[in-house]
Amino acid sequence: MQMKPARILSAFLPFALLAACTAPVAAPPVISAPATASEQGASNLAAGDLSGLVAQIDIPYETFTLANGLTVIVHTDRKSPIVGVTTYYRVGSKNEPRGRTGFAHLFEHIMFNGSENVENFDIPMEGAGSTPTNGSTWYDRTNYVETLPTGALDRALMMESDRMGYLLGAVTQEDLDRQRGVVQNEKRQGDNQPYALAEYSVNDRLLPVGHPYRHATIGSMADLSAASLEDVRSWFTNNYGPNNVVLALAGDIDVATARAAVERWFGDIPRGPDVPPVAAEPVTLAEPIYEEMADQVSQVRVSRNWTGPGMTHPDSVPLQVGTYILGGLYSSRLDNAMVYGEELATRVSAGTQAHEQISFISADFDLAPGADREAAEALFNAEIERLITEGPTTEEISRAATQLISGQLGGLERVGGMDGKGAKLAESLLYTGDPEFYRKDLQRIAALTPAEVRDAMQRWMTRPAYTLVVVPGERTLDGALMGGWGDEATVPSRAPDAGGGVTAQRTGPPRAIPDVADVSDLEFPDARRARLANGIEVELVQRSTVPLVTIALSLDAGSSVDARAEAGKHELMMDMLTEGTATRGPLDIVIEQEELGASISASTGVDASRVYLSSLTSNLPQSLELMADVTLNPSFADDAFARVQGQRLAEIEDERTSPGSLATRALGPLLYGPDHPYAMAATIGDYDVIEQLTPQMLRAEHAEWFRPDLAKFTVVGDIDMAELLPLLNQAFGSWTAPAAPPPAKAINQPTPPAQARLVVIDRPNSPQSVLLLGRLLPLKGTDRGTEALELANEVIGNGFLSRLNDDLRETRGWTYGVRSSIAPRLASTSFTVSTAVQSDRTADSIRVILEQLEAFPAQRPVDELELQRVTDGNIRGLPNRFETNGQVLAALLGNDLLDRPDDYQESLPSIYRAIDANAINAAATQYLHPRALTIVVVGDRAQIDEQIATLGMDVTYLDAEEL
Repeated sequence: MQMKPARILSAFLPFALLAACTAPVAAPPVISAPATASEQGASNLAAGDLSGLVAQIDIPYETFTLANGLTVIVHTDRKSPIVGVTTYYRVGSKNEPRGRTGFAHLFEHIMFNGSENVENFDIPMEGAGSTPTNGSTWYDRTNYVETLPTGALDRALMMESDRMGYLLGAVTQEDLDRQRGVVQNEKRQGDNQPYALAEYSVNDRLLPVGHPYRHATIGSMADLSAASLEDVRSWFTNNYGPNNVVLALAGDIDVATARAAVERWFGDIPRGPDVPPVAAEPVTLAEPIYEEMADQVSQVRVSRNWTGPGMTHPDSVPLQVGTYILGGLYSSRLDNAMVYGEELATRVSAGTQAHEQISFISADFDLAPGADREAAEALFNAEIERLITEGPTTEEISRAATQLISGQLGGLERVGGMDGKGAKLAESLLYTGDPEFYRKDLQRIAALTPAEVRDAMQRWMTRPAYTLVVVPGERTLDGALMGGWGDEATVPSRAPDAGGGVTAQRTGPPRAIPDVADVSDLEFPDARRARLANGIEVELVQRSTVPLVTIALSLDAGSSVDARAEAGKHELMMDMLTEGTATRGPLDIVIEQEELGASISASTGVDASRVYLSSLTSNLPQSLELMADVTLNPSFADDAFARVQGQRLAEIEDERTSPGSLATRALGPLLYGPDHPYAMAATIGDYDVIEQLTPQMLRAEHAEWFRPDLAKFTVVGDIDMAELLPLLNQAFGSWTAPAAPPPAKAINQPTPPAQARLVVIDRPNSPQSVLLLGRLLPLKGTDRGTEALELANEVIGNGFLSRLNDDLRETRGWTYGVRSSIAPRLASTSFTVSTAVQSDRTADSIRVILEQLEAFPAQRPVDELELQRVTDGNIRGLPNRFETNGQVLAALLGNDLLDRPDDYQESLPSIYRAIDANAINAAATQYLHPRALTIVVVGDRAQIDEQIATLGMDVTYLDAEEL
């Protein structure tokens, strides 16, 4: 079982939401229904323990404000020589007037085009080692983030200040037109997904025309087409003054250094108009609304929706916890009744998406194949009403609070980015004026009572709801016409932008981009090794930044153990591990994890299978005992198997409705041949195979591959080897291998010769075509010396500044993004290029990709700027890549799988420095040419067939239902 994504989406809770047996196995113990609010429960973490957890979530800070109104918040964290630069503007889509929906987000894109003294924002940032450099727009704010070496801080502040103070002199009509095309393709890409149009309908029905939270942040196509340079000038002048900004600097910095640097770069920017407040209140519907929508989906989805209070309202936290208990926890009321109980749903969810002035409250479920929809809706509504009427139990609140609060600990590892410490402080200050508001939310969670949750739910969720049912069928709604103001049927949209009208003129003096100070080479943490009593190797990296321990039990298995005729068997076995043991039922396992603040999940990679545990250090003994039970003693009970098997079949049907998944399911067999173990390894399996599996088959699979002589523990976190070994020995030390030798994977099979071919999968009414091009390379994942190839791939397609992305997105505006990938596997390595392009540019986009590959390096070798970016930029960015326990763990697991030395990460600077232009060009010549590429296109044949014919290639057509 994978961790269920939390549905609490408050700005302050971004992390809550991460021997063969032949005898029949008895059904797991029945879990009684949750008790009423008046009944008491017990939990591993009492209220005092929760308060102690909250106390550990502390981000010390200092603030100051410049004369122009710029507010700065500084947090010092010296664990790594990096600084997170996080800039929040107090303006979002709720501030857009009629006729300009989507403009806040479009303007965010324009901010990356360059300013008067910075020709392109991304090039100097990536050259300085910034990872990530990004921005986002939401209803209430627009933010920009960079995390980069301390020696590049001046560069980051100069560049942020230049686009804050000196943007307009650099914005041209060409910039606007290009980013307009990118954003419109971002909208098409989102709209092209199953269920994607539902969100438009929910907002349209819950809120009246003109409500600031009604229109989509992405906007309508007509409004995006009408955006003009005058709009750019007005938006910047009215909203982007320093007095509307919170700047957070977190990491290897102190307030004295920050004050001097910020004053130097931002002090001369004049104050602008304050962003005026907008009136926006929750809306109560006059009566319940019930609607159906047809879409290209495989399952019926039913959702029930309300608006609710803003994030600072006293009911906000109780509602968030209440809906988490309803459908966010794995032990939620809806899971208990509809997934585990009556098995009428394959998936349920509920949550409260809290914004500054209102919230969106929702609960939904996906109807199980063959289930009675009327009965499912009745049970769904009954469970919602029961929780609203009776309230939750004390035990349920304790489990929810434990999960939500412990989930915040991981966020303390990261200083920058969208979810780091800088963002948490900046959002708290921006929305409430109090940088510590995030802690007050957590303290409120820790102290909540059942009555508070019940009363809040009764106040807000007994009001009339909007129920939307999405049913399988032909999509009749057009996403291009949705997301706007809402009165387009009676009030004409603005005319498309004709261009011109504003001439860019410099508004400030020339300023030079600062150089980057020297960056010390990466110091990757040292690993210690030991063995358990049964010989299992243990690798540990001790890191005490947060009181968490993450453990990966790796097995030399993976989805590639399945022959093509068994595709999906091993992954289903892995997913069944947490579905019951000899002594625990599935809900017992779920509840115990929630009580411990732990997470146990199974993961099936192509070449390895893993069981992961994330645990509070204080609860590690109990968490390890649970991990050992699910790993070594899964029951594969008949009822649990039937439920999970049905869910997997439904997931495969879902993959057949998703354009990206369809392309992936098609490409593997074409590259590897239909019978190779890697052919379906990137999918969740074959429908016919899953349908024929039995519990006994999974027991045999588990017995064959779960053995200590195929296993290794990799551990990162707040523990030393002297403490860890006894705990692991107690939990796993008695695990013994059978007498038979361990099995071997049959992955070294021949693959068919590469050939150029074009495969088309029809997906009617698609506004975009998904393109997936691929070829196998004459390399194995364990081959050494592939770093030049990896850097060549960064030049051509792996990254925002790559040639393919620059051409298709930034120059032509035909896609939201394109990426090329090198995927090393034990028996082979593949090269792929993937993108989604507007339908009318399908063939043209294929031509551009092939032309760019052909030109590198024959007509266009790597240039000096590209070489600096992928060598020096990568060296400078290394500390950012290993900031968290999860990042360190992933590096250790990669080293182990691909047989890399322990010092591989620390050797990367010297490796990169030794790679010159000749090495990159040679790697591109040998491996990245366009010859013999298989090209898969998923799109609307009615729109693309005529284009495809102009490519002059033979076309093979595949049926989505056969993949």
